Amino acid sequence: MIPVPVGPFEFFAAARLWALLALPVLIALYILGLHFSRRNGIRYTNTGMLAAVLPRQRQWRRHVTVAMALCSLVLVTGAWARPAGIEKVPRERATVVLVLDGSQSMAATDVTPNRLDAAKAAATAFVDQLPSQYNVAVIELSGAPATLTPPTTDRAAVKNAINKMTLQDGTAIGDSIDAALAAIAQAPAGDSDQPAPSLVILLSDGTNTSGADPMTSAGKAAEQKVPVYTIAFGTQNGYVDLDGERYAVAPDTQLLSDIAAATGGQATSAASADQLNRVYTRLKSSVGYDELNTEVTARWALYALAFAVVAALGAVSMAARWP
Repeated sequence: MIPVPVGPFEFFAAARLWALLALPVLIALYILGLHFSRRNGIRYTNTGMLAAVLPRQRQWRRHVTVAMALCSLVLVTGAWARPAGIEKVPRERATVVLVLDGSQSMAATDVTPNRLDAAKAAATAFVDQLPSQYNVAVIELSGAPATLTPPTTDRAAVKNAINKMTLQDGTAIGDSIDAALAAIAQAPAGDSDQPAPSLVILLSDGTNTSGADPMTSAGKAAEQKVPVYTIAFGTQNGYVDLDGERYAVAPDTQLLSDIAAATGGQATSAASADQLNRVYTRLKSSVGYDELNTEVTARWALYALAFAVVAALGAVSMAARWP
């Protein structure tokens, strides 16, 4: 069943919201009741005697109590209409492709001990946190991207591939995305013969220097509904010394952001090993769950109960004679 949008919300049984038409009727009756109570109060001319006999009630307390009761009624009606909402549901299986930069710029020491070693350690820790049934592939990002391991549940093989990475020449981000998509195509199907949800985590510390246009490759990923989560790794002041010359190696944050936006992923940055570990921790939440549009009646019922409790406390406080 597809939920029906009603204002900012969605409901699976939106027709039941017609019950809310009772709300203006109840408000009108309350206003009329206040009007008649004031008229009846005029019959008592000895207000001093009346104050001594009847406890004094504050009008705001009555108004708040009625308002809370009406809010509870609105939420109960909403719960009856079966509201829809986004909930995170754990994924039973998935294919995760790690695209790790292995270009010469990863020798920069602005990240302790250097970018490559820090990236290896963080990626290895991330792999250990993934559910055991997830397939993981590793792509080395360089001028000639290589698939170090195809999608597999063998965590030892994945970590061994990561740890064996060495510095290479060039940075072909577009070709690396294409290699990641090719690796996803190799992932084994589940029992239902349907491919598992897939995503790419691309870590790079520089700019594209060769190969296919990265945005063209990002378009292919978007067509295949494969989000690419990008990590711009390193500081803007990083540098490497090659052949007696010093080169600035700042990550291309704009390009990585554009890739993530084009594919429905997220773009993040990390300027240290600790920040990179925190990024992977946040990514684990994105990797491990699907966001599904499901019925959230219980949530609305809980809110209705909270308003009802406040209304009940207000009614008790007006009825009781406090010392």
